[in-house]
Amino acid sequence: MTVRYKVIARGKPGDVAAPAKYYPSVNSTEKMDLRDLSAEIGEISTVSRIDTLAVLEGFLTVLPRTLAKGIVVQLGDFGSFWLRIKSEGSDTPEEVSDKNITNVLPRFTPGKEFKQVLNNIEFRKVE
Repeated sequence: MTVRYKVIARGKPGDVAAPAKYYPSVNSTEKMDLRDLSAEIGEISTVSRIDTLAVLEGFLTVLPRTLAKGIVVQLGDFGSFWLRIKSEGSDTPEEVSDKNITNVLPRFTPGKEFKQVLNNIEFRKVE
């Protein structure tokens, strides 16, 4: 599998006088929605596109609810979804409350199979 990337310039945050450096950035040119994904799954399995779409919709409904309960969702060799919080510190443990939490972020950690796929990606520069 090949992933295309483009070159972008980024300045140093907080230092507008610093010269920009150049970095590779993934060049996504297409998107796949749930209908496309379910159709592709339907082509490689005995499950219809409609049934696959129903299961995916159910998964997308249950996943956020489960994460909101503080539960890690493990999907075998694919990986795990979990929540991370950003927070502000307090001087004493007694001062810590939910008011210290400034943001809740969903996170994903890839499992074995996913990591193998990621490790085998080839990159191609686009002009």
